[in-house]
Amino acid sequence: MEAVGVAVNLLTLIDMTAKVGLLCFQYGRDVKHAKADIDRLHTVVTNLQKTSESVQKLLQGPNGARLESSQNMATGLQLSLSQLEALEEKLKPRSSKKLMSRVGLRALQWPIQKREVDRFIQELGQQTEIISLALQADQTTVLLEVDQKIAVIDQKTALNTLPIAEGASFDSREEEHNPTCLPETRVALLSHISKWADDPHAADIFWLNGVAGVGKSTISRTIARNFSQSGYLGASFFFKRGEADRGNLSKFFTTIASQLTRIELSLAPHIKEAIDDDPMIFRKASREQFEKLIMHPLSQIVQEHHKTVPVVIVIDALDECERDVDIRFLIDSLSRTTSIQSLRLRIFVTSRPELPIRLGFDALGTYQQIILHKLPSPVIEHDICVFLQHELAIIRRDYNRSVSNKQRQLPTDWPREGDIQILVRKATPLFIFAATVCRFLADRRCGHPNELLREVLDFKTDRQEEKLDATYLPVLNKMVAGLSADQQERVVQRFRQIVGSIVILFSPLTICALSKILGISEDDVDNQLSMLHSVLNVPASVDAPVRLLHLSFRDFLVDPRKRGVNMFWMDEKQLHSQVAVNCLRVMSDCLRNDICGLKNPGACRSSIDEHVITSRLPAEVQYACLYWADHIKQADMTVEDAGDVYTFLSIHFLHWIEALSLMGRSSVCIRTIHTLQSALGVRIPPNPFFLA
Repeated sequence: MEAVGVAVNLLTLIDMTAKVGLLCFQYGRDVKHAKADIDRLHTVVTNLQKTSESVQKLLQGPNGARLESSQNMATGLQLSLSQLEALEEKLKPRSSKKLMSRVGLRALQWPIQKREVDRFIQELGQQTEIISLALQADQTTVLLEVDQKIAVIDQKTALNTLPIAEGASFDSREEEHNPTCLPETRVALLSHISKWADDPHAADIFWLNGVAGVGKSTISRTIARNFSQSGYLGASFFFKRGEADRGNLSKFFTTIASQLTRIELSLAPHIKEAIDDDPMIFRKASREQFEKLIMHPLSQIVQEHHKTVPVVIVIDALDECERDVDIRFLIDSLSRTTSIQSLRLRIFVTSRPELPIRLGFDALGTYQQIILHKLPSPVIEHDICVFLQHELAIIRRDYNRSVSNKQRQLPTDWPREGDIQILVRKATPLFIFAATVCRFLADRRCGHPNELLREVLDFKTDRQEEKLDATYLPVLNKMVAGLSADQQERVVQRFRQIVGSIVILFSPLTICALSKILGISEDDVDNQLSMLHSVLNVPASVDAPVRLLHLSFRDFLVDPRKRGVNMFWMDEKQLHSQVAVNCLRVMSDCLRNDICGLKNPGACRSSIDEHVITSRLPAEVQYACLYWADHIKQADMTVEDAGDVYTFLSIHFLHWIEALSLMGRSSVCIRTIHTLQSALGVRIPPNPFFLA
């Protein structure tokens, strides 16, 4: 209501100043003996009118309701109105209208003495100044808000340039369907980790390690979800080998920095400053990215922003980071962040207990550790039993719903308690065994659940190393069951060609792209994968890539100790060699000059329709352009083996660079040349056109 009163008073004031101003104008024209006083009074009234109109315009604008100074000057406006009304009364001619019409305005006499004029000028001037100051205050407020909004937009624009590793955060679309811990499982462990985060006296780094398949990633997802719900989660990064940017540090620090700014807003301007100072920071070495995007911004947070609650960074599957030197560097770097006093940082890391990681943590000296596969057996067995009971009940329910004949349905007590206990013993401590068995039993393409269960129960798992065999061989044996030796050999060869390529890819591909890389039909690929849904994530969508469900499947297939023992064993180097040759073939068949038909070599990439690029450079071609040299390196090829490489570069080197530029990945060119130099042992001569 007060705001309405201010608006009404402003309109009345503007109207009154106009009337008084007109009277002053008339007196100034027709009365000669008081010219100076009239002009002074007219000027101050005109100033008041203009100031009031400016305030009215500001209040009618989009920010009017939030202009505190202008909204709170009702008293001043009322006083100005009273003064103007008194002045108007003084200035009104006393003669009757009839007399005035006879003698005209020339009969006017200036009715105000100089002393009164001075008083009116002083009082109206004071009110004009008060209103003007309120106007200036609110104009300043509006300008500051505009500046702040521009700064926020500028800051967001800079932060949006941070390259993000797609699928790396716990709540990403790629992690969406991956499991978290069931209720009543991992209870003590999850509670222990939660208390660690809250305890200000606990070690800043928590390392949860364990062998493949014991459930580390499931725990990480659960911990990240719980900390996110409690407001503790600062950032999360789930490493995954074979998933492009999730398998190395290329986008690790930029991803963490981006996530940290969401929970700690005071970091944003410092990270923006780092980007402004060095727009190429994203392409710099990991050490420089860490210093400028993580360490320095954290050190700039002022003490008044000190958080009493912890900020937890969750890092899963550190062992799936490709280079040992990067793993050691990452452990060392993260330990340095815990020295920041204004932020209670906690680092939660999971990994296998590989030597480089153990050495990295040993160098820290102080950290908290739990070895997952060495938890008391009864605890692990209880959790696996709960999981199996839950999943097997779902399998029984879904199977019985799909079978109308009750004679064929599974009994309500399926599987028997004794069978569940056998599965628990076979699985412990590997959750991946239990999860894979359940997917296997649920896959109708593999057979009847009870028959499949019997096959699993018959597998021998007396020794720990036999557990992976018992996890995956029941699934793979289904492909060759009942076939002759020759038929089995053909099936296994096709399996190695297709599935072997999937397990060694540096970034997952769709069935369509994979078939183009391998030079076989989509139907052949689809048929091969149809019985492997319990070990591979084979999506229903043609646009989604095929992924490993767990890295232990890759370990099982390429383990050198299984050569001659496991009929499905694969030679990893040979697989890389075959994919490298296929990549060269795909690029040679596709790449050519001006592949997008631009006709303009200087065209800016941002001006090119993305659909044009993806239609001329489909997924399999883009993969080949990015990773062909990496496959050559992993294949341990020599110069003597590199005839196809020489032929390709002789014809298509510039076409390849053009393709990388169109993909927005031109920086890959230098990395690829260095990879080739390292892989083939070729020394690249210095460029004679440049001086050292």
